[in-house]
Amino acid sequence: MILHPHKIVFAGSMGAGKSAAIQSLSDVPVFTTEAINTDQDRHNKLFTTVGIDYGEITLDDGVKVGLYGTPGQQRFDFIWSTISQGALGTIILIDHSSKSSIQDFDFYYENFVKTNNNLIFAITHIDEKSTAHTSQYREWISNQKQIYPLYFIDARKSEDVLLLIDTLLSQSEISLSLSGN
Repeated sequence: MILHPHKIVFAGSMGAGKSAAIQSLSDVPVFTTEAINTDQDRHNKLFTTVGIDYGEITLDDGVKVGLYGTPGQQRFDFIWSTISQGALGTIILIDHSSKSSIQDFDFYYENFVKTNNNLIFAITHIDEKSTAHTSQYREWISNQKQIYPLYFIDARKSEDVLLLIDTLLSQSEISLSLSGN
């Protein structure tokens, strides 16, 4: 794994599609640290990330960007700030089909805004049955001091994930130009 001066972090709830998002875009084989999921009550999937996912993408201008995925389980929160240090920004993925999706939305925001305020939110699994309405996320964002981009995506589709990357990079450039750097 090569550490890049440009990196983007994928964070969020377990099963939201962080690994799938990185795999959909990476130009290199994705490095994963998956183990058997012992938290079947939280999400019914066989494997889950317990350390880090890593991939990379080369942008049109030749710049390589490292794609870093965090584990979604809260018991691994001690590693989140380390992974996030020096990132251009964080894409927070939330599983809409989860019973705690809006609580997850708030929880991951509270944890990741501490290391980087360049955040994008993406809601996944909106095609699955849920009693929650997608408007809850728009309402949550409208109640914040800062407005954050919000997307509804399929993390397996590279064009959806690329839109998130483009938005995050644009926000980063705007932020740099406003700060005079």
